[in-house]
Amino acid sequence: MRIALHTTVRADRAEEYEAAHREVPEELTTAIRAAGVSRWTIWRSRTDLFHLLEVDDYPAMIAELEKLPVNIAWQARMTDLLEVVHDYSADGADASLPVVWEL
Repeated sequence: MRIALHTTVRADRAEEYEAAHREVPEELTTAIRAAGVSRWTIWRSRTDLFHLLEVDDYPAMIAELEKLPVNIAWQARMTDLLEVVHDYSADGADASLPVVWEL
């Protein structure tokens, strides 16, 4: 399944956000893959961040990651950088963007 998400980086923290993503902990990327994600791409337009994930089961992935210490630490770091965060808990499993059109 493909999931699209939207978050917003704080204008004064965009460079720091990008720098953090050049250093995503290997333990986290391994956990993301183990949770069923085959691709995860993030695009930035000014402060808007658009995520596209290819994942077996998005709610199951969220449930798997929300309890991992490496993800908890990463999400805390992202909370400091983001204006609008994504809820990486079971409550956020329905937060994907609705499909409007597809070719």
